[in-house]
Amino acid sequence: MKKGFTLLEMIVVVSVITLLFLLSIPNIQKVLNLFEKKGCEAQLKVIDAAILEYKMEFNEIADDTSQLIDAGYITEEQTTCQNNDQIVIVDGQASIE
Repeated sequence: MKKGFTLLEMIVVVSVITLLFLLSIPNIQKVLNLFEKKGCEAQLKVIDAAILEYKMEFNEIADDTSQLIDAGYITEEQTTCQNNDQIVIVDGQASIE
């Protein structure tokens, strides 16, 4: 008698693995979306802190992120979220455009 797997057993195993993979894809996408959202929220907080620092140093609120960049509080890359949303300053607070 030969040892090994039959074709039917292999098809069942591959089918189960495929089913598990297909069930996990939506969860992976949700986690990636959550990661991008939380990352953008963190960037908003960083820019809000930079706005406060700018106000403390210059005694005025920055109207544009370019003022924060010129003052050296943030970099150009920090004005864009991972999903390519631009961060702007609206009424003295960082906001997504």
